[in-house]
Amino acid sequence: MGERIKLKTADGFSLNAYKAIPNGKPKGGVVLLQEVWGLNNWIRGEVDRYAREGYLCVAPATMDRLEYGFESENYGSDHFAKVGQLMKSFDPAKALIDVEAAVQAAADGGKVGITGYCFGGALSWRAAHAGLGLSAASGYYGGGVPNYIDLAPGIPLEMHYGENDTGIPLDQVEALRKRYPEVPIYLYPAGHGFCNSDRQVYDEASAKKANARTLAFFAQHLA
Repeated sequence: MGERIKLKTADGFSLNAYKAIPNGKPKGGVVLLQEVWGLNNWIRGEVDRYAREGYLCVAPATMDRLEYGFESENYGSDHFAKVGQLMKSFDPAKALIDVEAAVQAAADGGKVGITGYCFGGALSWRAAHAGLGLSAASGYYGGGVPNYIDLAPGIPLEMHYGENDTGIPLDQVEALRKRYPEVPIYLYPAGHGFCNSDRQVYDEASAKKANARTLAFFAQHLA
């Protein structure tokens, strides 16, 4: 349904992206931020899903500055050693420049919302703080909560976490909820990565519930 494209950023960098356009007039635009596996099969499928829901959706390859064109279908434990090395050079400020380029591309659909998973969930919160022309954000199990808890969101934002996520302690989630009582923060009886249907951790019931909430949130704020 979608196609691979290139995005040009404000600092002159060219990065990969995946874009899907809905049939008929878009309800709005969505920027979808990847996990640490790049623009892989599941992420491209999620972009297509948002297009079927009526949104012009763009997923930027936010790891291209670390290793150009990186993407993987390897969900095994050996993948994390490679990712750990790549992430040592991750620069959130440059990542937001890449996100902004995606927002501009998604704006062809109207008001733009942002969503993302894991690495992309944390970046969704950072984008909500930065603004970047966005109108709403819905992030999924963004790790490293202490790294973004001081970044107050400047747009409507909601977040989704798994109660059984061993990488994101519930006390961190509760600290985030206490700090920002106006931000809806939802918990699900699932582990980390529960929305990814290509992984063993997939929890269909939790994923469907969280996805429905995101669609309702975007329908409210992108109309």
